[in-house]
Amino acid sequence: MKLSRQEKITYLQPSRTGQGLVAGFTTRNGGVSRAPYNSLNLGFNTADQQVHVDGNRSTFCRAFALPQNQLLTVRQVHGDDLLLIDEPNADLSHFLKVEADGVVTNQPGIMLGILVADCFPVLFWDADKRVIAAVHVGWRGAAAGILKKTVTAMTRHFGCAAGNIQAAVGPGIGAHRFEVDRPVRDAFRQGSGFWREISSEVSLGHWQVDLGLSCRLQLEGAGLDPGRIEAASECTCCHQELFFSHRRDQGVTGRQLGFVLLK
Repeated sequence: MKLSRQEKITYLQPSRTGQGLVAGFTTRNGGVSRAPYNSLNLGFNTADQQVHVDGNRSTFCRAFALPQNQLLTVRQVHGDDLLLIDEPNADLSHFLKVEADGVVTNQPGIMLGILVADCFPVLFWDADKRVIAAVHVGWRGAAAGILKKTVTAMTRHFGCAAGNIQAAVGPGIGAHRFEVDRPVRDAFRQGSGFWREISSEVSLGHWQVDLGLSCRLQLEGAGLDPGRIEAASECTCCHQELFFSHRRDQGVTGRQLGFVLLK
């Protein structure tokens, strides 16, 4: 992925988006929020002033020539539920309080957004069927297999072929900064997420976990062509100048956005 700029917005842009599609992952730069949320905090689920978040969202939407009411973010709850939108909606406001951790749609003009600060934002698109999705993947979502569930929704509900789907895994926390304990291990063992491949025990009852690798393995396991999966290499916890990090900042931080739009 390359670091791109759209007016005031600096973001990581996947290399295979093509025409008719806008997709990327924002950095923390280009907004109006003050420390510790400086500066492009796009998350309402923080203690930042709402007027600042509204201003940041307005700046973001204006950069991509999008009406602000067409930016759709749902209430993320670290689960595996998906919101499917398969018909036109003049008013998206009724979706804003829906509890879900992913959105799938075939409707143009809706910017799907996923808010993160160490969890992984994963974007999907099928250029032939014109279907997109945006998914929030923390350890709970990874253990619950939310990425496979997303691919299944795209194939069963919208007629996509897994081999034609492109995916971009945005920046998240690296394994070297993400240490977990037994409850996390147990959740993976009871669910999915390739625990054996992504974990390394560092002390008794503690493991380093590579959630980015879990995302890739789940995508490949769901039938995606490895050549159609692109992943950011940056660790959100290490790059304070670029990204918010819940773990690094002890929970007092902003949110960056993974976004995808069918024109």
